[in-house]
Amino acid sequence: MPGQTVALRRLDNFIWALVAAVAAIVLIVCATTRFQIVFGSYTAAAGAGTLLLGAAYFYRNHRADLKLASALETTAQVLIFAAVAAPLSYIAASSALPLRDATFDAMDRSLGFDWNELLAFMNRWPVLFLFLRATYLSLTLQMTAVVLLLAFTGRLAWLRVYMLAFIFTALLTIALSALLPAEGAWLHYGLTGDHSVIPSSYTSWPVFHGLRDGSYRLVMAVGSEGVITFPSLHAALAIILMVAFWPVPIARWISVGVNLLMLVATPIDGSHYVVDVLAGVLIAIVCVLAARRLVSGMVAMPATARAFAPAEAGVAPTG
Repeated sequence: MPGQTVALRRLDNFIWALVAAVAAIVLIVCATTRFQIVFGSYTAAAGAGTLLLGAAYFYRNHRADLKLASALETTAQVLIFAAVAAPLSYIAASSALPLRDATFDAMDRSLGFDWNELLAFMNRWPVLFLFLRATYLSLTLQMTAVVLLLAFTGRLAWLRVYMLAFIFTALLTIALSALLPAEGAWLHYGLTGDHSVIPSSYTSWPVFHGLRDGSYRLVMAVGSEGVITFPSLHAALAIILMVAFWPVPIARWISVGVNLLMLVATPIDGSHYVVDVLAGVLIAIVCVLAARRLVSGMVAMPATARAFAPAEAGVAPTG
């Protein structure tokens, strides 16, 4: 148990180092360019993160409750990383390299997919669209639930796999979005709001183009928009969540059902191409494997053949 505690602490320190590196990049860019930080938008993340970390320190060092300490600290990691990664995606979008929509659209067509046909189908079935939207918007709830579930059932090494996979995936998708920018299928086809359905991502369109033409230079935590088209971060996180929930018998099947629906919803509600989704899935798989390899080198975990087994050395699962 003491050895595992030390290893988990090292992993948490590594995660915080990644978060700090992203924050430093954002601060340097904002200090040397016209980007401006909306500091008020960070109040909630900073306040909640501080409280969570203070509570985690207490339960790690004074009450010796490793499960609760892990739940609190990982929640802080998710919260603070999201707050610093959002500005990084804005900076990536400002690279304003040539749009790749025509290429992605051609790739979709080569796969036999017609985005307009999907839109027409959703227009005929708006109730289905609203149902799929609910799964698309479930991301924040799922990301919080998986932290609590893994922590309180004692799957503490797997919890770090989840967190590292999330960070690796977000950083890789942000980097690729800078090199291969796209405005998304809805704008590429020149569609307006004259439809029964409109993607929830429509609020990001003016921000994306403002970042590209230089007219928008604000970075924030609360109120930030998703400006990544290729690869789809939503699709990547759907895979990561399925993997993260898998060790918990009942939750695994709920997660599979919800996240498969999220993948189906992503092209319309996220204004994504199918190749965005496929690329997101591939990136998620690579990042999960990288995260698992890193964690298994530091903490005793199940053998590869039992990669999704519930047990971990030193902490007995309770579910």
